[in-house]
Amino acid sequence: MQRQLLYLFIFVFTLTIQAQKPKTPSSSEIYESIQKLNFLGSVLYVAAHPDDENTRLISYMSNHVKARTAYLSLTRGDGGQNLIGPEIRELLGVIRTQELLAARSVDGGEQMFTRANDFGYSKHPDETLEIWNKDQVLSDVVLAVRRFKPDVIINRFDHRTPGRSHGHHTTSAMLSLEAFDLANDKSAYTYQLKYTSLWQPKRLFYNTSWWRYGSREEFDKVDKSNMLSFDIGTYYPQKGLSNNELASLASSQHLCQGFGRMAQRGSQQEYIEFLKGEPLVNNKDVFEGIDTSWNRVKGGKAVGNILSTIETNFNFKNPSKHIPQLLEAFKLLQKIDNKHWKTQKTKELKSIIEMCAGLYLEASAETNWATPNETVNLNIEALNRSELAITLVSLSNNEDLNISKKIVLKNNIKYPFKEVIKIPSSAKPTTPYWLTNKGSLGMYKVDNKNLIGLPETPRTYTIDFNLLVNNVPITITKPIIQRYSKPDKGELYRPFEIIPEVSVKITEKVIILDSDNQHDIEVIVKAGRDNIEGSVKVSHPNDWSVYPAQQKINIANKGEEQTLIFTIIPPKNQSEGFISPIVNINDNNYSKELIEINYEHIPLQTVLLPNKSKIVRLDIKKKGENIAYIQGAGDVVPESLEQIGYNVRVLKPNEINAETLRRFDAVVLGIRAYNTVEDLKFKQKILFDFVAKGGNMIVQYNTSYGIKVNDLTPYKLKLSRDRVTDENAEVRFLNPGHPVLNFPNKITQKDFKGWTQERGLYFPNEWDDAYTPILSMNDKGESAKDGSLLVAQYGKGYYIYTGLSFFREFPAGVSGAYRLFANMLSIGKEELKSEAKLND
Repeated sequence: MQRQLLYLFIFVFTLTIQAQKPKTPSSSEIYESIQKLNFLGSVLYVAAHPDDENTRLISYMSNHVKARTAYLSLTRGDGGQNLIGPEIRELLGVIRTQELLAARSVDGGEQMFTRANDFGYSKHPDETLEIWNKDQVLSDVVLAVRRFKPDVIINRFDHRTPGRSHGHHTTSAMLSLEAFDLANDKSAYTYQLKYTSLWQPKRLFYNTSWWRYGSREEFDKVDKSNMLSFDIGTYYPQKGLSNNELASLASSQHLCQGFGRMAQRGSQQEYIEFLKGEPLVNNKDVFEGIDTSWNRVKGGKAVGNILSTIETNFNFKNPSKHIPQLLEAFKLLQKIDNKHWKTQKTKELKSIIEMCAGLYLEASAETNWATPNETVNLNIEALNRSELAITLVSLSNNEDLNISKKIVLKNNIKYPFKEVIKIPSSAKPTTPYWLTNKGSLGMYKVDNKNLIGLPETPRTYTIDFNLLVNNVPITITKPIIQRYSKPDKGELYRPFEIIPEVSVKITEKVIILDSDNQHDIEVIVKAGRDNIEGSVKVSHPNDWSVYPAQQKINIANKGEEQTLIFTIIPPKNQSEGFISPIVNINDNNYSKELIEINYEHIPLQTVLLPNKSKIVRLDIKKKGENIAYIQGAGDVVPESLEQIGYNVRVLKPNEINAETLRRFDAVVLGIRAYNTVEDLKFKQKILFDFVAKGGNMIVQYNTSYGIKVNDLTPYKLKLSRDRVTDENAEVRFLNPGHPVLNFPNKITQKDFKGWTQERGLYFPNEWDDAYTPILSMNDKGESAKDGSLLVAQYGKGYYIYTGLSFFREFPAGVSGAYRLFANMLSIGKEELKSEAKLND
């Protein structure tokens, strides 16, 4: 079983990193597709974030019940942390979107979203809906129901428990409950009826569990007469896996959240509680009273009879034998009036015909990106691996390509073609559609109503393979991709993208200057086509200066970069603002950065975002120079400390020893280091000895779950889930005379203005008397939280534990966060310096 699981993981992993690769399914997979083709029922699962979804239940509905199943995540998870890299906010949302799609490719579900932006942790739905635009998010949920037309909706969270869970969680359930009725209300969001139609789901459920009641013992006592239960550990012989093993593989796609986990197997009960709609009689089948056969649609009985015969007598050795019957069903399906099922089942049926014939159809560009007005060479391949009579009539696309072929595709004979397409001047760059326009803290702005809810920007550049299959015309559309190889990787696939003729970036996202001395910055211009000529300037605040005012660029080759040096001159006094590069080519201005997100577990992502850097003329002082940084879950704190003049060296766990640490004034641990770095359990004594001998140690937040060390701190300290999510919450000084608030920078209330997303998270709520609590804060209506910053002297040095969100404030250029962190690094250094003078 372990070997089977490994093979499936490798198969799934390959599909994930090569998302554009043509499918080469096995007979068993074709058979499963036919089973799903014969089931006309659908389930919509609703929650708030990536990783909220219950992959066990989604997989069960998709693979056991055979229902069309989708997950509606209200957000893309933009507000979380990233355990695999430095991307946060919008770019993190792009990664998590792709991880959700990877999870669905495993469990068989589909993926949808709303325009809600994950602004961070929320403690109550009221707070959530103050930041989200309730009407817009609700309209998106209604739109998802109307488009997907689920018979059954299942909420992940309980709408009846506001304040007991993440505010986004409860809100997702509340909005789903409202949408259940509104989706069939012709007076609600009438503009949507131009794109879709009214729909009334049959039933609404809540995916309950023992944790809803506090313990398994309490759940055993609950009256379950209003609940359905499923054994989601069911075994799939054709897959060689159980449902819960498959679900584990799906949830393990959420790597940036650290969700890689061991497989589960064996019998396991899952419960859903009936909330609304048509009551159940036998409490066994969510589709009770719903005809999920082809008899559901007028004219569908004949289609169903054909497909049922195929399913009963499926030829696993030669699936192509069924193509004549499938084509007959295809022709009958085109006569059905029910637009929803006709569209969905036509898509499924065409895919099955393609799979049964072993068709390999591919359009590969010689490059993975092009610019408007550019011509692109394509390598096109058509291959029929069946004895069936298939003719490639023509190739076409939605632009200017329409090439007659009229070639009979003989069995297992490859037919390659070289064609050229022209990218029109009006072509829009490829980028996540929800990032095209500037939104708000709580909402993404999407002007094109047809895009709302889609997981990705639809691929514009495709090739239509217009075929005659046994004299039945069928068009199969394939996105243009780039297929290439690397000696150390083998065959690889990348999406084909449209990019601007130039992109531009300033390499430093935050520039902190502690004096009025000038500072050189690098502006990098990247050519999207050959022979780029133009000029570059840098916009800046009025009280700053930039020299020179303008520089010329001349780039000969596509993909080449030119680096320009500009000098920024800050004002005498403290000031902050933004600078942006602007490239002018033939009177067209370009100011966006081309960002590539490249991880092996998701397809390459190309994102265009406005490039701007925050500049801060900061009144800041510091003591000590050399900092050792031990990375945890991933942040940009080391680079940020370098911005204010520290020498920072990132240490690997095997480099942590007494001799190495002697070179440093302080050691800083990255966020969740004790949750993610196993070897730290062997290094604690060395780190504590470093502090005892006069060094400073700053530990940023960890979660209480999954701590890798026995002794987290030199003195007793207990982590909690206390957090302050209001970034504007009042900050009170518990010990205003403490050195960390006074040396070398005087910290005032002004230093806590302009914080982003939150004050901090996972504060300790119990600690030894050796610690001095420095700050007190709380969200509205809550008790004071005093554990955000704890300082203790340990030997000659200082140990500091903080849950303040420096990892969010530094990339945002929050000056007060830099000043406070400089004090934390500097604490005790003045006294040690005085002692050294006395010893001399």
